[in-house]
Amino acid sequence: MRPVNRYAVGLGLAALAAVVWAVGLTILQPLTEPIGPWPEQFAGNNTYWARDLRFLAVVAVVLGLVLAGGGDRRWTDPAVLLGAGWVAADLLLDRADLAGTAATVVLVTAGWLVTGLLVWFLVRRHGRPGRPVHWTHCRALGMAAAVATTCALVAGGLESPTGREPELTPATVTAALLLLAASIGCALAAAPARDRARTWGAVALAVAGAVGLAAGRLLPPGERVVVLLVGGAVLLTGTTLLSWDWPAGRPHWRRHALVAVGALLGLPGAGWVVAMATIALPVAQTFTAAAGSIAVGVAGTDILYSLVGLLTGLVLGLLLAWPNALGYRPGPADPAAPAGPDGRALPRPGHP
Repeated sequence: MRPVNRYAVGLGLAALAAVVWAVGLTILQPLTEPIGPWPEQFAGNNTYWARDLRFLAVVAVVLGLVLAGGGDRRWTDPAVLLGAGWVAADLLLDRADLAGTAATVVLVTAGWLVTGLLVWFLVRRHGRPGRPVHWTHCRALGMAAAVATTCALVAGGLESPTGREPELTPATVTAALLLLAASIGCALAAAPARDRARTWGAVALAVAGAVGLAAGRLLPPGERVVVLLVGGAVLLTGTTLLSWDWPAGRPHWRRHALVAVGALLGLPGAGWVVAMATIALPVAQTFTAAAGSIAVGVAGTDILYSLVGLLTGLVLGLLLAWPNALGYRPGPADPAAPAGPDGRALPRPGHP
């Protein structure tokens, strides 16, 4: 992916994700608040699906900035800090019970302004990022692709207590498609070479992913999980096809077959472990209390599905974005050396 295209796509995704977040807070969140004399006491399973949708939108903002920065740590670290601050602000704003079109416009404007100021500062300080040339940049992009994929699956699988809200499916599909675009964009940006085959592969993966995520919403929740797991394995394998090195100009099919099998087993396995860890630690309950929302009753389970998707993607990304597969080969330059002004690894002493 050309740097100018990568930069524009990344910022565009971040801007759209900010809109999804604002809509989730001011329009969708009020729909999820229990009302009436009886439901006021406790909420139930999946009551706060709008919260997960908003947090996934914040993840998409961060991933968009990582993509725009080409995986450069000078962009990635501020983007992650922005995401953490955004989540904290979300909890405070949720507690304020904002609602209505005017609040939506104000929050969209504020999100664009904060993101724009950060981008302006980074460009002014470090310049507009070029093509990723250091293997650490490619690794960051590869991990971002895995995170975007698992978060897209979470968005596609979000449910409400009744499942009858007309806003549920459009909102979840929109968030899932944004994250799918971020996944494919990060995978293409991490590729060691640009060629027509990878471009067409990205188009095919985008179509397959979009059709799978949209079609999954037509199925009952039990059957949807199976479709999402299979689709997730396809998407994870597809991102490695786009981002990994192609020896002799063609994919190493045996490696990608192992990725497909590993993804089929790793997605449910890692996701279950992460989910159990978040349940054991009162993460979701803490967020619910911080937002001033009604606690989930003992008959239900308060799970932050967005956090499960994020952590699962990081775990799988660590396994999939390994340097050798991304095209890194040890050379005279020390790969662990700090990057120079142009992003290239500085040579070791004694080497030109």
